[in-house]
Amino acid sequence: MKLTGSQLVIHSLVRLGVDTVFGYPGGQIMPLYDALYDSSLKHILTVHEQGAVHAADGYARATGRVGVCIATSGPGATNLVTGLATAYMDSSPIVAFTGQVSTALLGRDSFQEVDITGITMPITKHSFLIRKIDELVPAINEAFTIAATGRPGPVLIDIPRDILQSETNRNSTFTLLPESVGLADSALLQNAEQAAECLAAAQRPVILIGGGIISSQASPELLTLAAHFPAPLLSTLMGLGAIPHDHPSFLGLTGMHGHKPANQAIAEADVVLAIGTRFSDRVTSNPQQYRLNKTIIQLDIDEAELNKNIPAQIALTGDLQQTLKILIRVLSKRPAPDLKRWWKKISEWQQLYKPNSVASSTELTAGWIMKYMSQAVAAQPVIWVTDVGQHQMWAAQELELQTPRTWITSGGLGTMGFGLPAALGAQIACPDKRVILIAGDGGFKMTGIELFTAVNEKLPIISIIINNGCLGMVRQWQQLLYQERYSSSLLPGFNFEAFAKACGAAAFTAFTPAEFCEAFTQALQTQHPAVIVANIAQDQLVKPMVSPGQPIDKFLDF
Repeated sequence: MKLTGSQLVIHSLVRLGVDTVFGYPGGQIMPLYDALYDSSLKHILTVHEQGAVHAADGYARATGRVGVCIATSGPGATNLVTGLATAYMDSSPIVAFTGQVSTALLGRDSFQEVDITGITMPITKHSFLIRKIDELVPAINEAFTIAATGRPGPVLIDIPRDILQSETNRNSTFTLLPESVGLADSALLQNAEQAAECLAAAQRPVILIGGGIISSQASPELLTLAAHFPAPLLSTLMGLGAIPHDHPSFLGLTGMHGHKPANQAIAEADVVLAIGTRFSDRVTSNPQQYRLNKTIIQLDIDEAELNKNIPAQIALTGDLQQTLKILIRVLSKRPAPDLKRWWKKISEWQQLYKPNSVASSTELTAGWIMKYMSQAVAAQPVIWVTDVGQHQMWAAQELELQTPRTWITSGGLGTMGFGLPAALGAQIACPDKRVILIAGDGGFKMTGIELFTAVNEKLPIISIIINNGCLGMVRQWQQLLYQERYSSSLLPGFNFEAFAKACGAAAFTAFTPAEFCEAFTQALQTQHPAVIVANIAQDQLVKPMVSPGQPIDKFLDF
């Protein structure tokens, strides 16, 4: 039986277990859309290609499965770039299919031709340009393997139009490529012994949790480690949800806007067990000061991350489920260290920095909103998605996360506009959970038209817009670091409620806690997209904050 290149793509996706794809058609990719017409795949037509790639990303983060998006050549393909970079920085598995001009027209500056494999080379794990139809199915098989195994990430497949239209009798079967491995067993065990010896002798150890715990689905192993080795647990932005917020050893978020006890603990630690984190600048602030008087033990699947930002005295390379099991087994042979004095010091910090402000009955604040929403949905399955800005940090500080893959945010690239389309993808992936988006008024406007997609697909996403009439984080930096010179950070007014209603969504506006409670209750009761515009004062700042380049425990005084 002869199949076209387009049919081979569809058959391959179905065989690989794909059920949903996100995309936007155009001239060069049209043969693939013609094949989609008769397929069992669910296609979500977004308003913009950037929406499609972020939605595929949200789908991947919510499930751990590969997200798939489709775009045409030229501007369609380049509109995927920001989303691919976002997925690459946060290790999210995506396969993107792009149409391309016919092979005879390649390199001739043809209409809507662009070298998308060249453009995306630095922001994908791999990019394929298909030149023969017999290369197509093997490339798809390999792309899914590359995206999902090892350190996850995006892969792009660029397919010329004539390849999509040509026919072949060949239909290769799917074969999983062998997964890359880390150190040999003997070397890994030796390093684990060194790590266990160091941890057992530590007086002020901490465990730093990164997003790799989520990617590798290693939360059970992390909980087992925490039960045997009761050191303080701190999370990066991407590690949130890996351990319950109310775990007795959990100190919260660390980094530029981390909780003060968490930052103090890592500043004074003598041993840092870093699991699945790359020590980004937002986590460490001042790398030289950060590593001072510490032994760093780093666990990561990607050997390139070892010693890249912070030198590690001991490193365990490999899948975190496996390396953690080995470390736990070795640690279990040693008595747990006596950390009473360390925990006493931490308890003093927790008391010193304990919030003592009482929520106002009239003023709506972002911190109160996060706490209220967490408690209001505590009994039901929820996925929290954020955009990027002040609201993201308030959410990271205050939301009460219990389980992995219930926190989706753009960490590494910090992509404004990520939130709504990522929420769309997460809701498609997890119809049994309620997706709640937290966005700022600046970021929401960037991709807010995808609200129309959510309405069209009847997705019950609740979008909370923290509206302060400015680019909040930009304004905060301008206030604290640029002598209150508010250059291009104050935004003109926008009627979000009218916009939401024009898209067909339910819409509410809140100025007080009571109004927000009523609006959130109504939004939870509806099974359609709902938007709540939460109006807060411009002078609300994210606290605490560490100035860039300063020691991680040196907080700005404001």
